[in-house]
Amino acid sequence: MPRSVTTGTSQSGHRPYAGRVSTNDDWDGFGFDTRQVHAGETPEREHGARVAPIYLTAAYLFDDFAEAEARFTGAAEGQLYSRNLNPTHQVAERRLASLEGGTGAIVVGSGQAAITGLLLGLAGSGERIVSTASIYSGTRTLFDRTFARLGVAVDYVRVPGDRAEWDRLIAPETKAIFVETIPNPKNDLVDIVAVAEVARAHGIPLVVDNTVATPYVIRPLELGADVVVHSSTKFLTGHGAALSGAIVDGGSFDWAGSDRAYPGITEAPAPGAASFLEKYGERALEAFLRFGIVNDLGAALSPVHSFLLQQGMETLSLRMDRHLANAEEVARWLTRHPAVESVDYAGLPDSPYHRIAQERFGGRAGSVFAFTVRGGRGGAERFFDALRVISRMTNIGDVRSMALHPATTTHVAFSAEERARLGITDGLIRLSVGIETAGDLIADLDQALRAAVA
Repeated sequence: MPRSVTTGTSQSGHRPYAGRVSTNDDWDGFGFDTRQVHAGETPEREHGARVAPIYLTAAYLFDDFAEAEARFTGAAEGQLYSRNLNPTHQVAERRLASLEGGTGAIVVGSGQAAITGLLLGLAGSGERIVSTASIYSGTRTLFDRTFARLGVAVDYVRVPGDRAEWDRLIAPETKAIFVETIPNPKNDLVDIVAVAEVARAHGIPLVVDNTVATPYVIRPLELGADVVVHSSTKFLTGHGAALSGAIVDGGSFDWAGSDRAYPGITEAPAPGAASFLEKYGERALEAFLRFGIVNDLGAALSPVHSFLLQQGMETLSLRMDRHLANAEEVARWLTRHPAVESVDYAGLPDSPYHRIAQERFGGRAGSVFAFTVRGGRGGAERFFDALRVISRMTNIGDVRSMALHPATTTHVAFSAEERARLGITDGLIRLSVGIETAGDLIADLDQALRAAVA
């Protein structure tokens, strides 16, 4: 169970700002299933609404001149503008912080916005980030195109289990490590404990994208990570209806003690003002991002999408149980099909990542993985076009099962050499296994695979 988070005074002696608490005290110590339904809620006194309301307001009234000044200067806490704080968002933020075991969270417009806001808050022009190479293609594109234009370089580790490779790539200018718990599409699991040891040795924060696993499968903050990000569009919301992203602060990194500079957190934002670290203590990163770079970038989330995220989290464990069970059944069936060359699923005993799946993920390797159809691109195309139950579409983490051909879609802009290094072959198909009846999914795969080799 994630560690409890209480509402007391911050390390600096300041009370946290309204809504900054990651979970209601009343739900501390309760089980995951209970907290996914209740954590983060506050009573709606006016009408007694049981479901948290949607606050569709851009801004909020000030009682008087003095209150307006106090909120803008940070002398007083409370609602100011929905770009950085909205009551609907706060329920989702507290709930997710509770499930991940963090000190606080911020919801934003998409997973890409979460990664962008967080990493640009840690690294600036002339500085670097180290990442595993096998990550979501959109994140690779963000790093190689947009971050590069802003002067932030990203170095890629090809073999995450090789400590020497990490040590070789981490430079004095490196400001963070970025990994995914379950990389998409290859299901090549990362040992968070081992990477956390690297991060601690070098005095830099470890950022973990936990989108595919979710806190139901693994909680990286408990294993040594410092910050977690999500494309909460995916499994957390679960129904493919709303975009959102989230950043969860673990509250564990020693910003002042690092030999690398994190001025946005440790230095005063204005003359005479306290730094975010002095004012908010273990919640310094969250506050800096909320009122600093995330606010400045304008990566705001619609309150309607935040409400849908809340609704999705209420059933997370129930949906994930079906996702995980279906994925394992489908993966094992695929290994026996004559039209399938190979299956990239860490839950299989012969996977090179099976040990990590057993030791860190409780044997559960998620429900997004890849397999290779015989016949190369032609076989993949015939398979893809023959699908009927499984949707031909991008996205993952939907209740609906989905298939995609990475070489001609998500990775089409990658060089042939880089696709080969990442294992994105012409016959590779990515599956996101949904919650339908497993037998129906297998029947659909079977008829499509027979079409692939006909």
